[in-house]
Amino acid sequence: MVKLNKTDELVIDALKKAGKELTFQEIVSITGEKPKKVFTSLRKLFENELIDAKARKYTLAEPKQATSSEEDEE
Repeated sequence: MVKLNKTDELVIDALKKAGKELTFQEIVSITGEKPKKVFTSLRKLFENELIDAKARKYTLAEPKQATSSEEDEE
């Protein structure tokens, strides 16, 4: 699991509370963080598959189901 910083947590919280797709600017406004920090956070969250991006709108990613190889490790 990736380690989340304060901005990452604010972005995830904003998306959870909104319950809908949000634009970059909406996320910046809701979190109150600087655009550069939000952009870095969105990129990190997207690369780690914690959020989805479609047409420049962001949502929380659907949880992945464990594959058989992941289940064998447990």
